[in-house]
Amino acid sequence: MKIFLLIVILLLGAGVVAVFALAEKPAELPPPDALSRMDSVLGAMPDEKNIAKEIKRLKKDIEKTMPKGKYIVIDSQTNNAYLRTADSVFFKAVCSTGSGGELTDPKTGKKWVFHTPSGVFSIKNKIVEPWWRKPDWAFVEDNEPVPTSNADRLDPNVMGDYALGFGDGYFIHGTLYERLLGMSVSHGCVRLGSDDLKFFYDRVPIGTGVYVL
Repeated sequence: MKIFLLIVILLLGAGVVAVFALAEKPAELPPPDALSRMDSVLGAMPDEKNIAKEIKRLKKDIEKTMPKGKYIVIDSQTNNAYLRTADSVFFKAVCSTGSGGELTDPKTGKKWVFHTPSGVFSIKNKIVEPWWRKPDWAFVEDNEPVPTSNADRLDPNVMGDYALGFGDGYFIHGTLYERLLGMSVSHGCVRLGSDDLKFFYDRVPIGTGVYVL
């Protein structure tokens, strides 16, 4: 945002110069309050030294966010998952990401959108033999009543042998529907085949960066 503002300021400065350059003959002077406002704007514009200093600072901030060591990239456009570093790809696997579909509860009007969120995340936890706690939408989707008991929500069979949580209830996990890998069919989580899932689980420690595109 700051870079954008700097560009706007520079463009505005160029525009002011252009306005005066295009004037072929003297025009009537603007009112004093307009001149005062112009002086205020020009006085507020940073000089080249300050602009260069600000760009250097922003560059350092960006470098701090760059991943160190191995990290995961989830490409939701091609449905591929990568374990890589900045200059090498160690492993590539076909995955499934969010379908982008929508579901509305006809009784309450509550709406869900099934997409895999893009952004920068990290592995928060690792689970062996995970149980899925089915949310309300899973019952609405199956035209079943939403249970009041937590025990009626637990399903030990759908997430595969491992799960790697990367925040806000989203996981990289296995699937019963490996034939659909490569398609955008999930409810938001990232699905992997059993062998690929084990590869990631064995080699990805907690704290590893996850970049979802």
